[in-house]
Amino acid sequence: MSPRDSSRETAEDTRRPVLPPEQQDALRRAVRLEWTTLAVMAVTVAVVGLTTGQSQAMKAAWIEDCLSLLPPIAFLVASRRIRRPSDRDHPYGHHRSIGVAHLVAAVALLVMGTFLVVDSATGLLTAEKPPIGIMVLFGQPLWSGWVMIAVMAASGVAPVVLGRKKIALARTLHDKVLYADADMNKADWSTAVATIVGLVGIGLGLWWLDAVAALVVAASIISDGVKNLRAAVRGLTDARARSYDEKEPHPLTGQVEEHALGVRWVADAAARVRDEGHVFHVELFVVPRPGQDPPAVELAGLRDSVRELDWKLHDVVVALVPEVPGFQAPR
Repeated sequence: MSPRDSSRETAEDTRRPVLPPEQQDALRRAVRLEWTTLAVMAVTVAVVGLTTGQSQAMKAAWIEDCLSLLPPIAFLVASRRIRRPSDRDHPYGHHRSIGVAHLVAAVALLVMGTFLVVDSATGLLTAEKPPIGIMVLFGQPLWSGWVMIAVMAASGVAPVVLGRKKIALARTLHDKVLYADADMNKADWSTAVATIVGLVGIGLGLWWLDAVAALVVAASIISDGVKNLRAAVRGLTDARARSYDEKEPHPLTGQVEEHALGVRWVADAAARVRDEGHVFHVELFVVPRPGQDPPAVELAGLRDSVRELDWKLHDVVVALVPEVPGFQAPR
């Protein structure tokens, strides 16, 4: 096999379908869930916006609901771009669209959370007392706060259900944008509870509870923003590949190295794994045993066997080296 033929084969391999059947099915279900989320959140934003009034907590909850539209939109855009094959201008494909979408959603969360903290803190320091009036419903006077409480209680149910469904799909797809969206959805109940506490506080004459509840919601938004911004930047700067929930280094790095060390002609091996979104790019450095000079077909065989370990190992490069790079973390 000539070097040109080998490189052509590798290029064609990287153009294979990115996701196997199970993950393709999971992606289709995730897309449907995100469209459902957009529909549900659009209705929620409209209803909450109509009942917000002068409450700081309701205003914060409404803005958080608006921000909840960003991760689904980012996911849907990225899920279309990753289908494009690699080309000369994009030799690694378009998988990093997932990371870019993650970064956009994280920055938006952080900016709006900071704005809400400043706005809510200003209202608290200036002792701004939000008025909640009376509305007429079916000919009967009704405190508007009861309507707001009912709206908030109802708005927290659907996102929690959708979030739990997305968690399982995020694990199957190794999708950090979907996981971040699911995590936000699951936490929506705390926003609803905090807002309800603020509204009850207004009704009891404890006007400051409304601003405090808004600060709690804003702090939750900032926490989500910081956590996701850290994860997005780590991924885009080629840090060590981690699990979909960012809790630990991904075990595939160690598995790739152990697999390579099991090959008869390999004396030492170290893997450099880059998280491209759903899939990983692997640079496997192998040191041959003394007297061994493996031909190209052996290297191709090792590459193919590594790719068989897991569907996420989409693009694998095997390099013969006299010693493993010194910067590699100890196994």
